[in-house]
Amino acid sequence: MKIRYKSIYKILPMLLLGVGMTSCELEEQVYSSIFTENFYKTGTDAEKGLIAVYNALGGLYGGPAAIMVPAYSADQVYPRAVVGRNTLTLFTVEPTYTTQRSAGRIFESPQQIWSAAYSGIEKANWIIAKVPDATMDETRKKQIIGESYFLRAFYHWMLTKNFGEVPVKTEPSTSEAKAYVGKSPIKEVYQQIYSDLDMALAAGLASFPAVEKGRPSREAVNALYAKAALYNEDWAKALEKAESVINSGKYRLLPNVLDVYDYRTEDAARIENIWAYEADPISPGNSHQLVGLAGPSGSAGVEYARTSFGSMFAYMSFYNSFNPADKRRQLMETSYINRAGNVVPQQNITPITTEGVLIRKYRDPVSTTGTIVNIPILRLPDMYLIAAEAEARLNGATPKAYGFINAVRTRAGLPNLGTGLSKDAFIDAVLQERSWEFFAEGDRWYDLTRTGKFLEVVPKATNSVYPNRPVQAKNKYFPIPQDEVNANPELTQNQAWQ
Repeated sequence: MKIRYKSIYKILPMLLLGVGMTSCELEEQVYSSIFTENFYKTGTDAEKGLIAVYNALGGLYGGPAAIMVPAYSADQVYPRAVVGRNTLTLFTVEPTYTTQRSAGRIFESPQQIWSAAYSGIEKANWIIAKVPDATMDETRKKQIIGESYFLRAFYHWMLTKNFGEVPVKTEPSTSEAKAYVGKSPIKEVYQQIYSDLDMALAAGLASFPAVEKGRPSREAVNALYAKAALYNEDWAKALEKAESVINSGKYRLLPNVLDVYDYRTEDAARIENIWAYEADPISPGNSHQLVGLAGPSGSAGVEYARTSFGSMFAYMSFYNSFNPADKRRQLMETSYINRAGNVVPQQNITPITTEGVLIRKYRDPVSTTGTIVNIPILRLPDMYLIAAEAEARLNGATPKAYGFINAVRTRAGLPNLGTGLSKDAFIDAVLQERSWEFFAEGDRWYDLTRTGKFLEVVPKATNSVYPNRPVQAKNKYFPIPQDEVNANPELTQNQAWQ
């Protein structure tokens, strides 16, 4: 392909005339078709291309926008008001994400979710389009394509739960026309997610434990299917897929919930953590900010991190919502031991409030480069609680529904949920159980938005740092980044943000 520059700066013709030339045409041979011309021909090419599809997870969880954006928007945790993080808590984000841009923190914003997810989708599309013709082992070829379908489904799900109607991209951008795609209705986005997960299930992916760390097992595909179906209000499908994971016998709840998040028991916790963002304490490797965000300021907490900043705390009201017997409350703390061995009381945890509550889920006191602690994405308790909610929505608060939620409560050290609840009361109990189980894991905001409860719940989550939380109906979804709207003539801004 040649690019011909017919128009040159005015000074150039004058200079050329001065050396006896009366015309000129510059030609450039562009060697930018590596994907279509020179790649995906061998098994090695395919494996390298697949790594690129996974790399988009780093864009989501390294910042980690996929956790911070929903967590700071909901009613469990809040940020120190620096570098634009408070715009999520105060609902002052706007389509240009100006505050984040000014602070150099786009990587912590919804815009990062958009760009990282579509980067992953584009790379998955190249795998799906080109690897079928590669010369390589056919079994592994199917698995690579299946992993790409899984990741493409995950990235589309990440987009639609944050932005609502989004472009469904299923072909690589081999031309400008293929690059520009308009939005699809949410139901159609979920249809594509279902289709991709069906393809992943047919690809022969290994079941746990015969699966490489960080890759999706067959059960992980069904787990994402269950979660997507829950958000799509496809209760029968959500129940079916969640039960398939539970009944597979491949995963089980760890007896001690604290071990799920202990850096020393990470491998043992894989029996419960179905799929996670894998952090590697090497350079180069995968890392994330959560260890530093959740630990005390000034790297003061010996149990928390070598380096921490004190930028992420739990609301005192959320901490107080736990039954004192609930073992999960031990994943928060109202004091800590400093490096001198002294107990630092709650009033001195952070200078921004006397009621700071530390989050203990992401402690890593040993790593000097990167972090050890993985970020859970799909966990077995999610399948139990999805099954409980889906069963209740289909059939009411049945003994079967109680059995699912009580499995999670028993592990937490709580008594069984009281019987005799109405359908709606039971579903509310499940949502509350989800809040306790998955706090600071980027889950709660989406439970509130998918059920419409965010307008009721979020304004009550206040403290002296954030005494007012002015959430509006339009905040159910984030604005599509204006940069993307400007660049794509087929794309329109979410109506509520126009």
